[in-house]
Amino acid sequence: MKRYFYIGIAVIMVLAIGLVGYGAWLNYSDENQIANRMDNRVIQLSTAKAEYRDIHPTVSLPAVRFSSDNMADAIALTDGRITNWLVEKNAPVHKGDILVSLINEQIPLKIQQSSSTVSRAEAQLAQAYSAYQRQGRLMKKQATSQEKYEASEAQYLAAREALQEAEAQRNQLYVQQDWLNVKAPVDGDVLLVYQQTGSYVQAGTPVALVGNFDYLNFSVNLADSEIYHFNVGDRAYLRFPDHWSMGKAYDTDFGAGNLGGNTEIIGVLKEIVPPLSEPAAIRRTVWEVDNRVRILEPMTYTGVTMYTYKDYHCLTVPLDAMVDKSNDKVYVVDADGIVHLRSIKSGCDDGVYIEILSGLSEGDAVVVGSVDGLSDGMKVNIRPEGGE
Repeated sequence: MKRYFYIGIAVIMVLAIGLVGYGAWLNYSDENQIANRMDNRVIQLSTAKAEYRDIHPTVSLPAVRFSSDNMADAIALTDGRITNWLVEKNAPVHKGDILVSLINEQIPLKIQQSSSTVSRAEAQLAQAYSAYQRQGRLMKKQATSQEKYEASEAQYLAAREALQEAEAQRNQLYVQQDWLNVKAPVDGDVLLVYQQTGSYVQAGTPVALVGNFDYLNFSVNLADSEIYHFNVGDRAYLRFPDHWSMGKAYDTDFGAGNLGGNTEIIGVLKEIVPPLSEPAAIRRTVWEVDNRVRILEPMTYTGVTMYTYKDYHCLTVPLDAMVDKSNDKVYVVDADGIVHLRSIKSGCDDGVYIEILSGLSEGDAVVVGSVDGLSDGMKVNIRPEGGE
């Protein structure tokens, strides 16, 4: 009986050892298979070739501030009360046109007093001149003394100076009287009215803003890679978003008949600072816009896109081939399907393709789309874009 018991125990132990050994063999085998699969794994990727294309370099401008060089306040040059506006808001005016009339009761009174002073000075001058002439005739006949002659001459000269001073004071009052008419400082439109009829203003008070928006300027800082294709005098399109015309700074009628989305306006490059001949990473560019169609106001517009008027022929790859926002690395797939991370130097882009300045050659296959999980040396299957 005991013999059968020991035989059973021996069989159980043999089976247990066999199971343990089999399990260890399976574990080792599975690890080898996983390692082999990891070594031989192949990822399916989309690629595109580096090719020469014609692109219109594009720059996104989050905010653009337009300004006018021909805007100025109409200033009251003397104290007075506004009696009459001769123009309405948004009315076109020329430099020197009268905008508003003032009244100052003191000025006419002072002019009348000054005129009386001039009349008395004229009479005194005439009397002094007559005495001076008489002393001159007597002096020739030696019928008077040198002292009397010189005294009459001095009185005459003093009377002449007094008359000139009185006339100058009266002329100044005439100028002040003319200042009661506030005039337009520049050609343009009456954009803002600061004072209303009946308001009392002091000398130096702005009463209205006059501006000419035929030509507007804006400046923007651009990276060297975005501007080095431009030259002073080149043109570029400015594209405004759908909502661009919602706000107005001066409540003008600008934009009438020109509303709608994707409005395009041409800007002309006027200045690059520093010039392209000097090395720089960032350059300030100054642009001028022909606004005679009366679309824009001097204000800030958001979401503006600027792209070149002329196309540019260069080596390009799709923009989504860039590994990150620095646009200086791409994944290149060689003839054996091996991925290589490569450093490049990029230039401008048009929102779809980006210029390659160095690091790639025509025909190189680059990975496009998501590059998450890729690493240098990984083997992939190529699926060219467009089924090529």
